[in-house]
Amino acid sequence: MASAPQQSQLPLFYNALEPLSSEAHANFKVRQSDRAPFLAGQHAVPVTVDEFTMVQRHMPIVFTVGDAPVPIALMGMNEGVNVFIGDDGALIEQSLYIPAYIRRYPYMLARLTPDAQELSLCFDPTTDTIGAFEDGEPMFENGQPSELVRNILAFNESFEQAGARTASFMTELQELGLLMDGEITIQPDGAEQPFIYRGFQMVNEEKLNDLRGDQLRKIHKNGMLPLLYAHLFSLSLMRDIFARQMQLGKVPANVPELSLQ
Repeated sequence: MASAPQQSQLPLFYNALEPLSSEAHANFKVRQSDRAPFLAGQHAVPVTVDEFTMVQRHMPIVFTVGDAPVPIALMGMNEGVNVFIGDDGALIEQSLYIPAYIRRYPYMLARLTPDAQELSLCFDPTTDTIGAFEDGEPMFENGQPSELVRNILAFNESFEQAGARTASFMTELQELGLLMDGEITIQPDGAEQPFIYRGFQMVNEEKLNDLRGDQLRKIHKNGMLPLLYAHLFSLSLMRDIFARQMQLGKVPANVPELSLQ
């Protein structure tokens, strides 16, 4: 049986990782669930560039701060607040686009050892959707991965490829020097002082407009330009997310700073 991958720095949502094995998990099944309790209270999730055009219709897309920024979708304007998911993990808005990072859980591809060349399909054993249940879809049939597992593997491979494209996009974005510290001020009706949100990065539209002709042609040809505008267009949704928080009574009393670390 393969050993579990190193778990010192697990990604968001994951409590542990265990490699899927036809021996150890021969009788395991997958239960369908219409709830995502791991998502309740999570205000930001990673997204890939493949999803920008879909995400920007529903959620603001911003970038984390630091030396290795990544694009994230905001599901709330404050830590601990998700305006799309109820406290029980149920989806409030059925038409919401669900980012692939969320749909991937509880599975992911990981290296079982630091020097491993290949990625192996793993899952979070703390999930309540996978186990030796009497009901559910089998993960293995006659010692071989079922169609369900083959589809899960294909989805995770596709996600890894999208992640590589996203990393290339972020490298290009940094090399062009287009990122700047973001800030948004929201003044609710009747409030004595505005809410000021910081702690994220966004594209500097002025620098984008001032790119040299060769640079502009390059990002137009490689598909970056529409992605940058999808991000910029999505920023107006920050006020919508804030308004949803107010409706839910989840706006903090003090003037907050958005933290995405």
